[in-house]
Amino acid sequence: MINTIFILIIIIPVAGFLLEQYLEHLNSKMWSDKLPAKLHGICPEDDYRKSQLYNKDNKKLSFWSSIFNLSVILVMIIAGGFSLVDIAARSISMNMVIISLIFFGIIGFASDVINIPFSWYDTFVIEKKYGFNTMKIRTFITDHLKSWFLAIIVGAPVLGLITWFYYKTGILFWLYAWGLITVFSVFMNFFYSELIVPLFNKQTPLEEGSLREKIEEFADKAGFRLKNIYIIDGSRRSTKSNAYFSGFGPKKRIVLYDTLLKELSEEEIVAVLGHEIGHYKKHHVLLMMLSSFLMTGFMLFLFSIVVNNPHLSEALGADNPSFHLGLIVFGILYSPISLVIGLLSNIVSRRNEYSADRFVKENYNPAHLAGALKKLSVRNLSNMLPHPAYAFFHYSHPPLLQRLEKLE
Repeated sequence: MINTIFILIIIIPVAGFLLEQYLEHLNSKMWSDKLPAKLHGICPEDDYRKSQLYNKDNKKLSFWSSIFNLSVILVMIIAGGFSLVDIAARSISMNMVIISLIFFGIIGFASDVINIPFSWYDTFVIEKKYGFNTMKIRTFITDHLKSWFLAIIVGAPVLGLITWFYYKTGILFWLYAWGLITVFSVFMNFFYSELIVPLFNKQTPLEEGSLREKIEEFADKAGFRLKNIYIIDGSRRSTKSNAYFSGFGPKKRIVLYDTLLKELSEEEIVAVLGHEIGHYKKHHVLLMMLSSFLMTGFMLFLFSIVVNNPHLSEALGADNPSFHLGLIVFGILYSPISLVIGLLSNIVSRRNEYSADRFVKENYNPAHLAGALKKLSVRNLSNMLPHPAYAFFHYSHPPLLQRLEKLE
């Protein structure tokens, strides 16, 4: 039994890496020396070449980053690294909740630190090379420090409570953990923009003027009560543009990147926001959140069935079974199920994107949304002709050409 689990936790990460490399290979075969006929009138030839070079550079970085992280995981499993961290945690405290927090603290901190060079290279070499990066070194450092701070004051208490539930309630811990995660997720959905975002970005209300009037006019026409429209200083870190919707009820707000205001016309911005409003009106946000809660409950239930199995911890070379070691092994064994759930989630998400696009088509001018999608894809050097298999596995949004076709 131990050997079977040990072999599986070796095979599964390797298989995942090989699958990803195969998908990347298929995707690269779609590249062309000349601008494909399908992109004529959408993407200038120079930008198409630039997008290929950008994607190739990102692919190389992703490959070496994946190789490195896979190697670290395999070494930790084969050489008993997780067991050594467990021993170190047990030498500090006798309380199993504290031991788990120390264990995951060491693993999480070490994982983040060893990946900083890859993040640094991505930000200050690749993103800068293609004109995207505007982040200063100081911001890069403070972002990491703030992330660690949030992990300590938010992540640690939640993880500590889940661990405490396990040692206090036994096999029923998954119900308490599910309830805690659900409440926490709902809270974060309501207050994320007010509590977390300000730690990293400045948000200011959209000023009175032509754009705000057009947005409010469309919102009224669509039967969408909207008061909170904010501009976020995304240009602090990148020239890439985005917009998103967050919150529910009186806490709902639409957030526009300041870079978006520079790239798109007012009509195109209204169309982009119309798309986001479409998601809300068609209950996509709520339904996706409910499905996420169900999947979390399903995962916790499966974990509760096997968590007491000592073979999980023993597969990592530990003599003493524990919640945290069992969670590490379960996380690896659960990966194939997570992959299937992710694929289904992407299928639903792509359908929702088409649905939100139709909302714009029915309530506004679809040409404005099409124009915005073209500009953003070209400006962000997106891969506009991905391999179907790659898009199936990775894309939560339909590829550009498919969206444009539906908008005609």
